Amino acid sequence: MSVANLANRELLLFDLDGTLVDSAADLYRAMNMSLNTLQLPLVTEHQVRTWIGKGTAVFCQSTLQYLTGQVDPAQHQQLLDTFLDIYNAEPCVDTQPFAGIVDFLEWGMKHNKKMICVTNKPEQPARMIIDALGLNQYFVDVIGGDRFEERKPHPRQLLFCVDHYQLAKEQVLMIGDSSNDVEAARRARVDCIVVSYGYNHGEDIQNCQPQQVVDNLTELLLEA
Repeated sequence: MSVANLANRELLLFDLDGTLVDSAADLYRAMNMSLNTLQLPLVTEHQVRTWIGKGTAVFCQSTLQYLTGQVDPAQHQQLLDTFLDIYNAEPCVDTQPFAGIVDFLEWGMKHNKKMICVTNKPEQPARMIIDALGLNQYFVDVIGGDRFEERKPHPRQLLFCVDHYQLAKEQVLMIGDSSNDVEAARRARVDCIVVSYGYNHGEDIQNCQPQQVVDNLTELLLEA
C-alpha cells in the first residue's frame, strides 16, 4: 500500500524546485551572471545542481565556499543580493516541469484535490515560474519562503495550510524532493512522499529516511 493513499487526501502540498520543475539551468545561468558581475570565477551546472535544494542563502554560501574557501559575510550578502536581482527578473527561461508532473496535476484537478505549492523560493519568482509554465490553473495558492518568518524544514508553511483549510492531518500529503521537505512534514505530522530525481544538496535522499520514494509521480496514480 502506497503512503500516498490519494483517495483519502483532500490537500496535496508540492515543493517547487526539484519536485515540480527542473530549474537548475536558470539557477546556473543567474549564478554565473552574478559571479561575473562581482568579478568572481564561474561555476558549472553540475556543481550548481549539487548546491541547490536548501534555499538561496545556502546556495550562495556553498558557491563562495567552493570558490574562495571561506564565506565572508559581506561578500555573501553581496552575492545573495546580486543573484536575487538577476534571477528574480527572469526565473523561467529554461525551467520546465519534470516528466509526469502535468499528468499528476491534471488528475488532482479532475478529482477535486486542493493543491498548493509550498516552496522556500521567494513568492514572486515562484509565482512567475508557475504562471509562465501554465501551471497556475492547478494551484489554489503558492506559498513562498518569504511569506512567514520560518521556512522548511520548519513546519510553519505546512501547518498554515492544514489550519487554513480546517483539515485533519490524515487528509494532507506533502510531495517533495529534499530533506527540508521530509523534515517539515515530519514536524507537521503529515505524510510525505519524495521524488528520486530532485535536488537535495548533493546528498542521497534515502539518508533522511523518507516514507516513500518514487521516480515519477504518475506511479502513484496506478493505485489511485
